[in-house]
Amino acid sequence: MLQPIETDFAEPGVLSRICAGTFDDPFAILGPHRKGRVRHVTCYDPGAEEMTAISAGKDYPLAPVAGFRGIFHGKVSGTKPYRLRGSRGAESWEVDDPYRFGPVLGEIDEYLLGEGTHRRLWRALGAHVTEHEGTRGTHFAVWAPNARRVSVVAGFNGWDGRRHVMRRRGATGVWEFFMPGIGEGEAYKYEILGAHGELHLKSDPVGFGAQHPPETASVVRDISGYGWHDASWMERRAATSRRDRPISIYEVHLGSWRRKEGGRSISYKEAAVELVDYAKDMGFTHIELMPISEYPFDGSWGYQPVGLYAPTIRFGPPHEFRDLVDAAHAAGLGVLVDWVPGHFPTDPHGLGRFDGTPLYEHSDPREGFHHDWNTLIYNYGRTEVKNFLTSNALFWLDEYHLDGLRVDAVASMIYRDYSRKEGEWIPNAQGGRENLEAIEMLRAMNTLAYGEIPGIFTVAEESTAFGGVSAPADAGGLGFGYKWNMGWMNDTLDYISRDPIHRKHHHHQMTFGLHYAFSENFILPISHDEVVHGKRSMLSKMPGDEWEKFGNLRAYYGFMWGHPGKKLLFMGQEFGQWQEWNHDAEADWACLVYHMHRGVQDLVRDLNRLYADTPALHAKDCEPEGFQWIEAGDADASVFAWIRRGGPEDPEVVVACNFTPVDRSYRLGFPQAGRWREAINTDADCYGGSGRGNLGGIVATAGDWQGQPAQAQIALPPLSTIIFVKDAG
Repeated sequence: MLQPIETDFAEPGVLSRICAGTFDDPFAILGPHRKGRVRHVTCYDPGAEEMTAISAGKDYPLAPVAGFRGIFHGKVSGTKPYRLRGSRGAESWEVDDPYRFGPVLGEIDEYLLGEGTHRRLWRALGAHVTEHEGTRGTHFAVWAPNARRVSVVAGFNGWDGRRHVMRRRGATGVWEFFMPGIGEGEAYKYEILGAHGELHLKSDPVGFGAQHPPETASVVRDISGYGWHDASWMERRAATSRRDRPISIYEVHLGSWRRKEGGRSISYKEAAVELVDYAKDMGFTHIELMPISEYPFDGSWGYQPVGLYAPTIRFGPPHEFRDLVDAAHAAGLGVLVDWVPGHFPTDPHGLGRFDGTPLYEHSDPREGFHHDWNTLIYNYGRTEVKNFLTSNALFWLDEYHLDGLRVDAVASMIYRDYSRKEGEWIPNAQGGRENLEAIEMLRAMNTLAYGEIPGIFTVAEESTAFGGVSAPADAGGLGFGYKWNMGWMNDTLDYISRDPIHRKHHHHQMTFGLHYAFSENFILPISHDEVVHGKRSMLSKMPGDEWEKFGNLRAYYGFMWGHPGKKLLFMGQEFGQWQEWNHDAEADWACLVYHMHRGVQDLVRDLNRLYADTPALHAKDCEPEGFQWIEAGDADASVFAWIRRGGPEDPEVVVACNFTPVDRSYRLGFPQAGRWREAINTDADCYGGSGRGNLGGIVATAGDWQGQPAQAQIALPPLSTIIFVKDAG
């Protein structure tokens, strides 16, 4: 063992701070430094008793520095790279010295990071398996501008924050570090000495993987090099997202769609077969997954994410999530995910007070805290936070080939007084209630997403009458492709849940939506929110005995598919399960042994296929020219009827609904004389109905009725919707 030497290469106070883990510029001391032509190496390993540098096959013992345990120093001849061999008793280890490597981030990265305009932020920040200066390892980078010191901690350094202190990158607020020899699967965190001297142990805000909850570390994941097979889909998918195309979305909570042996959730790879095959067979055009960004608490369903850049490990690693998307594309299905930029949880390993200051959130709870969810609100006006979020949206679309994002709780973002009492919120700079910074972030996100990734679309869950949600950002809108029609959903569900004897007094609830149906590009959503927390399942909402409940549900679905607007159903609703959704158990697939439930499932499948195959039912979903009332005022009979139109050459469609349990022979106006095929009768035997109907179709004869040039006497069974399609000729 070499005798300890006195320090002559650094101030004792600096060495003390290195040992204490409070020095923020370790590269100034550690690693190789030249004095004239001689290379000197300094390293710090508090677990070592002896240390040797190995270069070009030669050993160069390093002497311990007196008074500073773990610091070693000595000369290493030549210019070749060196490794370090440490020992303690009979134990020894050999590693590359991370402090011999130069920076990884380039000048362009540094400029864009400093400016807060790095469109693909995840390519600079996070943990990247890479080769640097001829050595394989992982490059770590994190934004923590107010930190006094940031370290990578992991199993490779005993989770000791003194040992691998990162390099500060000038005024960017970014810290980076290349750790040689570390790769896929390594769990890590950042230990941050905060602005006020306190220690924080944080997961990586731009980490690509995470441990299984309740463990909270990030995990190094190499997300490069996936072999996509969806080039054909990517080329043609723009045609699937247009307003004139059929869009029917199957919303899924992956953790409870199917359960496997021992009650475990389905995996991404299993869903790539089972979920994709099922959604395809059911005629849906898109699968929408509830949030899959990593989240700590199962009961949040993913709506309180911590790892916005990491697909949750609950169902498999990142490439297996890509397998699911790739399989969906092979089947001709698009994939959407719920994206949650509206808030984040207060879990100590998350974003809250990330560097000891309110970095991602507001400091004032009147701007930065949601009492409804006990979560923090992003500071959308901070350039770097805006960059973090807009880049994250692009990340999912780019790296995972997602076809769209459904943005959660937009109303909570764009209004400063959302769910707040007087005095609990701060007006904007103009004295208003709108969150101007959030509005600008959403516009920037949509502009970036549509500009960078052709063929995608975004959807807003926005529950107010805020104007222009689906109008282009450059025209003053928010820039979304579509908006959930929450008003339609609330009104029609309230109507259909009433006893039919009272429906005549609420007739307007089924017609009011047409007053604004074309003010936005609407999706009609019957989502998870409508079948949980005591709201009952769709079937259980329906009034009457068992037969009437099924009849009401089938008639409602017929009304929905005949109504202008794209479609969305949550899992389990397509076969009318009795129970509310429970995120801890699978959907009630067992009920499909019963004919009535299979009938609802068959109806939804047939509605989807008719919707996709019939331009009049989808081509003008978002345009007033595609809709005309035939009968909107027959409240006493609870009858509604209307026309759907597509292009000039497309056969017209007539939809008629009877929301009473009364069998009616009804005189109805038609836009053309001739034969009309009964394409859907929700009361058909095959759907579990009574089998009453129009024997496959009717013939309308000339004669004005209800403002139409033709008419026919039709059978309108109890609690039913009939969809007629004009035959050619």
